Amino acid sequence: MSVVVLSAYKYFYTLYMNKDKLLKKFGEKVKLKRAELKLTQEGLAFKCGFDRTYISLVERGLRNISFSNLSILAEGLNTTISSLTKEL
Repeated sequence: MSVVVLSAYKYFYTLYMNKDKLLKKFGEKVKLKRAELKLTQEGLAFKCGFDRTYISLVERGLRNISFSNLSILAEGLNTTISSLTKEL
């Protein structure tokens, strides 16, 4: 393999690994905020119009949430998008 191909592979692998870490950190923040409000996953899902399994996937970092759903989720958690994404 050429150096260029190996460099590209390393670059995209690093991006992929950072994405996983980012989604996990975001999910942890959502879970903490939900716990502060004493909401179950089911309760938060109902407030947002989502399925409970969607909330579970987001909290475990297994779902890459869209911007529009991020806005709905922030509203359901009585917070802002910026506070949910701060220091990720």
